[in-house]
Amino acid sequence: MGRLYAGLSYEQVVRKYARSVSSACLMRLQNWADAEDCFQNTFLKLYQKSPDFQDDSHLKAWLLRVAINECKNYIRDNRRHLSLDTALEIPAPSSEDNADLSWALMKLEPEPREVVYLYYVERMKISEIASVLGKKPNTVKTILHRGRKKLKEIYGGDGR
Repeated sequence: MGRLYAGLSYEQVVRKYARSVSSACLMRLQNWADAEDCFQNTFLKLYQKSPDFQDDSHLKAWLLRVAINECKNYIRDNRRHLSLDTALEIPAPSSEDNADLSWALMKLEPEPREVVYLYYVERMKISEIASVLGKKPNTVKTILHRGRKKLKEIYGGDGR
């Protein structure tokens, strides 16, 4: 039997966390091809390093931290990074699509985008996000607050 990660086989980990890792990469890079590279590197590191995990939440936090770091390294090493908005000139969705905030989320700067994404989409606690991003919880709260405020401006919220 192969190596287990918090009680899951490698294949089970990939299936279970593929969506979370790919979404985190796409939110950061805004480019499918680049996100795929970082996605693959994240799971490759899991396979190569084979760290021990206490439980599922520890495993998920580790994967997201590695994915975010992979994206940061990718951006640093590839300065020619082009925003998806710039490349495609994505318009705001029509009123019937207002339930989907992903277009507005993509307009945020990378740091608040990551925090808002991890908080609302991945449903992580402030302390977990702080651990994943290597920041203090109060810093994460401030970034989340500013991200929400900017998101309201972008989305056209009523300020509540």
